[in-house]
Amino acid sequence: MKIKADYTNEPQWKVLTVKSSLPEQLKCLDEIAHNMWWVWNFEARDLFRDLDPEIYHDVKHNPVMLLERLSFARKEAIMKDKALMKRVKDVYAQFRAYMDVKPDTKRPSVAYFCMEYGIHSALKIYSGGLGMLAGDYVKEASDSNVDMCAVGFLYRFGYFTQSLSMDGQQITNYETQNFGSLPIERQLDSDGNPMVVDVPYTNYQVHAYVWRVNVGRVKLYLLDTDNEMNSDFDKPITHSLYGGDWENRLKQEILLGIGGMLLLKKLGIKKDIYHCNEGHAALCNLQRLCDYIEDGLTFNQALELVRASGLYTVHTPVPAGHDYFDEGLFGKYMGGYPQRLGISWDEFIGMGRTNPEDKGEKFCMSTFACNTCQEVNGVSWLHGEVSKKMFAPIWKGYYPEENHVGYVTNGVHFPTWAAAEWRAVYAKYFDAKFMGDQSNEEIWHGIYNCPDEEIWATRQALKAKLFDYIKVQFRETWLKNQGDPSRVVKLLERFNPNALVIGFCRRFATYKRAHLLFTDLERLDRIVNNPERPVIFLFAGKAHPADGAGQGLIKRIFEISQMPQFQGKVIFLEDYDFLLARRLVSGVDIWMNTPTRPLEASGTSGEKAEMNGVVNLSVKDGWWLEGYREGAGWALTEKRTYQNQGYQDQLDAATIYSLLENEILPLYYDRDKKGISKGWIKVVKNSIAQIAPHYTMKRQLDDYYSKFYEKQAKRFKELSKNDFRLAKEIALWKETVAERWDAISVVSAESTAPANGLHETGQEYTLRYVINEQGLDDAVALEKVNVAIDKDGNEHVFSIEPLKMVKKEGNNYTFEAKHSPKQAGQYKSAVRMYPCNKNLPHRQDFCYVKWLELPNA
Repeated sequence: MKIKADYTNEPQWKVLTVKSSLPEQLKCLDEIAHNMWWVWNFEARDLFRDLDPEIYHDVKHNPVMLLERLSFARKEAIMKDKALMKRVKDVYAQFRAYMDVKPDTKRPSVAYFCMEYGIHSALKIYSGGLGMLAGDYVKEASDSNVDMCAVGFLYRFGYFTQSLSMDGQQITNYETQNFGSLPIERQLDSDGNPMVVDVPYTNYQVHAYVWRVNVGRVKLYLLDTDNEMNSDFDKPITHSLYGGDWENRLKQEILLGIGGMLLLKKLGIKKDIYHCNEGHAALCNLQRLCDYIEDGLTFNQALELVRASGLYTVHTPVPAGHDYFDEGLFGKYMGGYPQRLGISWDEFIGMGRTNPEDKGEKFCMSTFACNTCQEVNGVSWLHGEVSKKMFAPIWKGYYPEENHVGYVTNGVHFPTWAAAEWRAVYAKYFDAKFMGDQSNEEIWHGIYNCPDEEIWATRQALKAKLFDYIKVQFRETWLKNQGDPSRVVKLLERFNPNALVIGFCRRFATYKRAHLLFTDLERLDRIVNNPERPVIFLFAGKAHPADGAGQGLIKRIFEISQMPQFQGKVIFLEDYDFLLARRLVSGVDIWMNTPTRPLEASGTSGEKAEMNGVVNLSVKDGWWLEGYREGAGWALTEKRTYQNQGYQDQLDAATIYSLLENEILPLYYDRDKKGISKGWIKVVKNSIAQIAPHYTMKRQLDDYYSKFYEKQAKRFKELSKNDFRLAKEIALWKETVAERWDAISVVSAESTAPANGLHETGQEYTLRYVINEQGLDDAVALEKVNVAIDKDGNEHVFSIEPLKMVKKEGNNYTFEAKHSPKQAGQYKSAVRMYPCNKNLPHRQDFCYVKWLELPNA
């Protein structure tokens, strides 16, 4: 018998986590490290840095990894350092004082769902604006001490890190996250074992581990499918943020919505409000419907309760930005739900269609969210108006301006984004109650008491800090990518800390128009190379791996940055992340944003700049349309001059060049004997005093409570009383109205207005209808709707004149209105009949409309 050359079985690997032990005196540091509170408390960050500055830099400011890598000798040295140990005790005392405050039970509790959270670069579960917004939101929820929990994913690879090839091509690299070295903790079950949530997928289950991120006082729960219990087909569900094909995206959204609700159920968590931050989480409402129905309610009764406690926030301004799924794919995973809901498949999938009976229309998560949430909001005033138009087809019978879509303009978490240097200035000149009253503009006016010299020195110090960071962080990268070492050295030497520095840093999508500045290279050359008024442009940002046009923009900017006349004047900084963003929003002089109107839903990077005395130069779109104040920044008009986008781009570029040449640069370089620009400092002070207070996350959170959470929680409580009595009554009323709606008829209609349609201003006319309500008992209302057509041919509601119910005879109700035209012109008029019930939150909640002809028209 021949002996085999090799004979072995496959190893049965088991993951073991070995932690570095800390002496008793230092164990409090591990507690702080595992709570993201340190992210926005610079005393804690500075303490971790000073434990070992070199390691702190190497681990990219991750305190968990820092503590793991501390040598035994270094730990001993720390314990012998009395000054350092006093800081340890002081920071821990500050942390415990913060954590020991109980949640404010007077405000409604909230469960918050989002695909990404940008809390710190140590935890790669974010890609851009949506994640940064969500991360800031949970931080402020902690600071405001509200009862909130959040749900998301723990991605094995997160979003990609970016580098550039020698010719400027974006290179994407997905780095594996070692969960044991992150500032997170496993969520354990009652037996002390890792908690597992079993999520139904078709005829099998996906098993998700649960991790917890302590964000101050708020718990962020993260689901993780990359484990041995799942097949290779399902492990990747939580591998990458927005990765994979449409099937994987659907599986992610099932996990976030349905899995997220099952997670909360397993934890015994019930909240007053369920907030879907983007449509990705919409299926949380499906699970909530199933739970109510399994408890004995009908579908329509359950829907009343789910809607009343559901809020959907949309972040995209265009229909193409939403997620749509083919019926076949959707049915593969969701086919069993209609039976659980007690409705048909067509009724179920119709909840995700603008036209429910159109079998060719895909299922849209955002439409489903609109149909299962009482309230919907955009993220700036303009975006709210855009969203009204975008979602108007869902609520037929009403014009966009009439529907209930609201808005809350995004803000930023002040303690995270205001540099420590600025926080020291604010502490010196602002009221002591400032942190609890951040939206009070009067407090921010204290900046006018700060000497100009102090403002200038703070700005220059942060600019120097930015340049130092760039030199340290990017030297190695540039040497690797740019080939010629002498060229890199020359580039670093050409950094001029006295130059005006302009930052353009954001996701590289084409609508952001990063190319705008390079429309006229000769003119740009003259601007940046003026020896009397030097300028440096810093660019940073990632393009989606599937966005070839966005990657092309990055390549073009890199190519321009390599031209001799632009070296050291136009610089692209790779791998735009949390740490780089914090340096940029505090270190540049101007924050530039040039989106195509009105495609910027909100934008928050400019708001972060505001907190640091950085002045905005932006198109009046998103938040800047509301935020701009004359004398506190610069704005390009929100109005289009040309329909041709190429012509508009040229005009906007020329406007930017002109602003730089004729206003911005002369002002910045108009220095006094001390080398300070008094005029520039005036703009900085105006910006801080008049704009910054209105764009904090504190203001945003308070807006969500005052506009949505409080009124929804109050209504939900009323619906839930006495075994859901009111919810059942409303559901029955809707069912009855829907059943008889088509039978409701006009018995008679008359008007004293001329039959030829020629009305006169000042004349009073009477309009009267008799309606047979088919036994519904005063369940409908009528109103005359007058529509005007603008110069672009678009219809808008000009006025609405309600008809009053004046008589009842059996099933016949008489409605009457006396109306007198106030303004001459040509209008379209019709009478709208709609269901009327005082217990409805708004008309789109029960969107039945019947249009009636005007008599004599």
